[in-house]
Amino acid sequence: MVITRQIVADRISAYLRGQQRLAEIVSWAEEAMREGEFTEEDFTVIRDVVARLGLADVAAFGLSWEDAVDMLSRLGYRATVEVQALPG
Repeated sequence: MVITRQIVADRISAYLRGQQRLAEIVSWAEEAMREGEFTEEDFTVIRDVVARLGLADVAAFGLSWEDAVDMLSRLGYRATVEVQALPG
């Protein structure tokens, strides 16, 4: 599978929306670093972001909101927040 900016941004977005756990993102990133092909366009940025995601389960690195926003920005995306009231 060829890993593109969109694929990486989708993974980060899924994590921020609570649709994937940190462990899942880390596992995907580690596998992508071992087996994935990165698209030649923006290879360095994509590889660097995926490598950083692979370290997100290490206490010294983690994955803060600011980290995710920075990674998305490097990939050409912007994160926004929407707050909704809970029913009831």
